[in-house]
Amino acid sequence: MFIALQNAVASDRTILVFGDSLSAAFGIRPEQGWVALLATRLKAQGYGYEVVNASVSGETTSGGLERLPRALQLHQPGTVILELGANDGLRGLPVTTTRDNLAHMARLAQAKGVHVLLIGIRMPPNYGPRYSDEFARVFPSLANQYDLPLVPFLLAGVALDPTRMQEDGMHPNAQGEPPVLDTVWAYLKPLLKKNTEMGGR
Repeated sequence: MFIALQNAVASDRTILVFGDSLSAAFGIRPEQGWVALLATRLKAQGYGYEVVNASVSGETTSGGLERLPRALQLHQPGTVILELGANDGLRGLPVTTTRDNLAHMARLAQAKGVHVLLIGIRMPPNYGPRYSDEFARVFPSLANQYDLPLVPFLLAGVALDPTRMQEDGMHPNAQGEPPVLDTVWAYLKPLLKKNTEMGGR
């Protein structure tokens, strides 16, 4: 019984980041990525959370949907930061497929009592306004339907600043990752509790 209770407390303090290369520190050192910076900030500010980065470069929402049940079972998170969809868009996959997969993932997490923070993604303008606009609408629509907190755009203030982006124009460089964290933090912080609120030491 004691072990079970300890596990239950630990799961409330686990944040699972479930994304693609934008969360996997692609092209930079792992410790420079926004997820590693998040873990550092949580510790520095007295939050008793463990951050698990289950992000995979190149991941699509279909691949994520296949992986998520196992990840939820393995890590038993209290919160999932869901950052997927960019690779669907870059491949020009049907927007309805992306939406359906994200919706399924949100339902899977919520069915286990897990809080979901949805991360909004936008496509580069060269994909055309029709597809780009339709893709961008997926995220607020899902947030509204499933009552999810939403980060409107992960790369806000970063994507159009060449000093903060790698040469591929798609991934933040080391200078761009702290602003990405600040963007996520504004929406994640209201979901968090400090150690003292959680019965921690």
